Amino acid sequence: MPQIFNNVRPGNKNAFKTSGLGSSKFQPLPSPTGLSPFRLRLEDVAGNSLSKTKMVFHTAGDTGGIKNGDPQKIVIDKMEHQFIETVKKEDKPLFFYHLGDVVYFYGAESEYNNQFFEPYMFYPAPIFAIPGNHDGDIDPADPAPPISLSAFTKVFCDSPSHKLDIAGDAMRTSMIQPNVYWTLQTPLANIIGLYTNVPEHGVIKDDQKQWFLEELKNAQKERKDKAIIVSLHHPVYSVDKHHGSSGKMKDFLDKAFKKTKVYPDLILSGHVHNYQRFTRHYGHGQQLPFIVAGAGGYHNLHYVDSAEDPIYVPKDGIFDKVTMENFCDNRHGFLRITLEKTGSKRWLTGEYFTVPRPQEPWRGSAQLFDFFKLDLIKKTVSNNR
Repeated sequence: MPQIFNNVRPGNKNAFKTSGLGSSKFQPLPSPTGLSPFRLRLEDVAGNSLSKTKMVFHTAGDTGGIKNGDPQKIVIDKMEHQFIETVKKEDKPLFFYHLGDVVYFYGAESEYNNQFFEPYMFYPAPIFAIPGNHDGDIDPADPAPPISLSAFTKVFCDSPSHKLDIAGDAMRTSMIQPNVYWTLQTPLANIIGLYTNVPEHGVIKDDQKQWFLEELKNAQKERKDKAIIVSLHHPVYSVDKHHGSSGKMKDFLDKAFKKTKVYPDLILSGHVHNYQRFTRHYGHGQQLPFIVAGAGGYHNLHYVDSAEDPIYVPKDGIFDKVTMENFCDNRHGFLRITLEKTGSKRWLTGEYFTVPRPQEPWRGSAQLFDFFKLDLIKKTVSNNR
């Protein structure tokens, strides 16, 4: 049953820590490779023959298989099967949007072949990404440390796109994203991607804050035809026992939404290695889904508090008016988002699929675990198909 978090209850006080878990330092951002305001049209990558009434894409984060690559390979295999099993062209995913932590543990260029190019060799669509904390971190033991995100920008923020030596036998070329924080413009949605840097719970400096305010206002101008999706690696809400919620990111988003009077339709995050879906109920009537989809392949999953270990809700009110709809913390998986428009009706559908465990037969199909449907006109969420 969904749970609304409004009151303090006893339980595991580590489950919702909002500060102080990490010691990694803020890393300066690399120079943009494109022009401000850092927007990329999907048509410039996927071609101009895009539907204006339906769009499907995959999304997940925390995929790098540095210690055990099997979970990552299984997730990718099941995403690829959705292309094979889908008959109609408009129902096939147009791209994969990565929610950060592409490569563990320090975003090293030497790891991109094993953790990105080789595993996604046969994924038949473009891959976009925002960086995660591991992508931007620097190995303190490296005698000649690279610039933070140098490998990420080489792979995802190149210009022009070309075949990289680090790709090995994979034919996937570099992506042409204009910056490490950027907006993907599609026919049915503007996806505003933030970079929340390396420190635990995230850090966003003034230049990116101002950019985000302007991108929200710009996206609002197209709200009649396009949904607004915001992605950031560190999650605002999480009931896991390892990372917890980010009060910093909650404050950042709350202030931005209040200042611009623009509230997105969906918030996507990774960082926590499981799946969680929350709905925040705003005073003006909007229901806004916040999703953690960080079980994309890294072998170690993060558990949430169970019924036997009651959830602890801190007194700071971070979960006020927030409903926990569903979670999965014992299997890897991925999210499929569908945007549709028919006449005056517009909606966004989310489907979370879990995949077989490595010790189970890999031929098993991905299983639909969670479903939600967001009415983009009424701003209400339904959990029924």
